[in-house]
Amino acid sequence: MASEPKALRTPRAPRKVATPEVADATPPKATPSKATPPKSTPPMQVRRPVRRSRANTPYVLDEQVGFILRQVGQRHAAIFAARIGDDLTMTQWAALSKLAETGPCSQNLLGRLTAMDAATIKGVVDRLVRRGFVETRPDTEDGRLLVAVLTAAGEEAVARASVNAFAITEETLAPLDAAERAMLLKLLDRLR
Repeated sequence: MASEPKALRTPRAPRKVATPEVADATPPKATPSKATPPKSTPPMQVRRPVRRSRANTPYVLDEQVGFILRQVGQRHAAIFAARIGDDLTMTQWAALSKLAETGPCSQNLLGRLTAMDAATIKGVVDRLVRRGFVETRPDTEDGRLLVAVLTAAGEEAVARASVNAFAITEETLAPLDAAERAMLLKLLDRLR
């Protein structure tokens, strides 16, 4: 919106500036008063707590679920890296352990079962093939699909790492007692 040139503007009335009133220098004289009976007060009402809107609440990062989950995930990842063995990454272990659990399956299904997108699972399977832990072959029913299969070396790696994986879970959950562990897992499962 364009403003008018100064010459064409309507003059405004000057603003009144509030001036503080000067108190009288002499205090008022005390006047004797007669005792008056107290006024009856209404019964006390219960005050409900004032509900603050989120707009007035400061965003404290340390109190946010995503930040807390990321910190816990980082702690778990550090424990995992230190203890899993065979120089496996978390995604490689997920693929190997799922293949041990389900048996041969398509690369696409393996990705879905391990919560990895198509590009990620392809890279993971390719690295596991290079390491000799997995073989891929065309699906007998649908030649367009690649089936991932554990090799003998992959089965041995799973056997070695499984013991470590249980220990990793134990160390990650060590600050919690048995009931808290069960509750945490139940609540996290609801958030999936």
